[in-house]
Amino acid sequence: MRKGGGKVLTTLAIVFVFGSMVMIHELGHYMVAKWIGVKVIEFSFGFGPKIVGYQGKETLYALRIIPLGGFVKLHGMDAEDDAHGKAVIASSYDVRSFMNKPVWQRMAVIVAGPIMNFVLAIILFVGVFAYLGIPSPGNTNMIGSLVPEKPAAAAGIQPGDKILAVNNELTPNWTRLTEVIWSKPDQVLSLTIESDKGKQQTVSVKTDKDAQNGHGVIGIAPEIIYTHASILQSTRFGLERTLDFTKFIMVSLVQMVTGKIPADVGGPVMIAQVIGEGAHQGLANLLSLTGVLSIQLGLINLFPIPALDGSRLVFLLVEGVRGKPLRPEKENMIHLVGFVLLMALMIAVTYKDVLRLFDKA
Repeated sequence: MRKGGGKVLTTLAIVFVFGSMVMIHELGHYMVAKWIGVKVIEFSFGFGPKIVGYQGKETLYALRIIPLGGFVKLHGMDAEDDAHGKAVIASSYDVRSFMNKPVWQRMAVIVAGPIMNFVLAIILFVGVFAYLGIPSPGNTNMIGSLVPEKPAAAAGIQPGDKILAVNNELTPNWTRLTEVIWSKPDQVLSLTIESDKGKQQTVSVKTDKDAQNGHGVIGIAPEIIYTHASILQSTRFGLERTLDFTKFIMVSLVQMVTGKIPADVGGPVMIAQVIGEGAHQGLANLLSLTGVLSIQLGLINLFPIPALDGSRLVFLLVEGVRGKPLRPEKENMIHLVGFVLLMALMIAVTYKDVLRLFDKA
């Protein structure tokens, strides 16, 4: 019964995370398109065959069978079918066509999607802070959590244990504890541990060497203390958390591209697994994870990769400089090639994810 309930929770969490991230992205495109006067043909939640829909004055609002996102179809952005099923391009005299709007307005429509992903992250972080409070690490020698498969976890150390001493040197607080461990990379340490039941024992742990700063690490984190926060405080911390994660993701991507850190990229399978784990750790963890993934989606969509929003922005910049757009067939071919390459990369990453799952089994 528990396994079945766990699968249902994981499935619902995946639908919530992917659905909210993609729909808020598409909502950005939709709102700005409406604002500048572009005709929106369809705004759908999900993909695949339509389950139910409502035809507004000019926009079809639909619910589709695969609830993992959605899409917006704008008049004049791509070829459309006429009454006879033949693909046609909107007339150059059609003021409601996306392609007939000024370059800056089209850029606003495109960039609105990624911006809304950052807005979603801010809202989620603010909500978590307002609900739980502002987290801060406790300056005690008690372990709050462990990193799986790292030295401390492998040695049998548990959350709630206290590290009283390292190599017989007293560590009364987290500041001193980290200073001692950081100063001893690739060394065997003798840790004096006190369990949450008061039992003491000595455990030997060999530190890892952090690839970025050379510090010794064993995979432990302090207990987190939450302090009640007002809406204004939660908003400030939500903005700061969004900015911090944005910087961290960008720096990590640059370091992976330059080879400073391993290019360890997860695909849909790994993301789904992480979402499932986050859901089982509680709503606050799931919302925080959704915020981080939304930031990633917003950033990646701004990259100048064909088939993504970033590439459309590049084409619009070129059009603004040249005073005329690229030929539609040429732009469409670039997007098609980019889409094929993205799909090939996605398949490769997914295959790697599946192999990881078999390795853990």
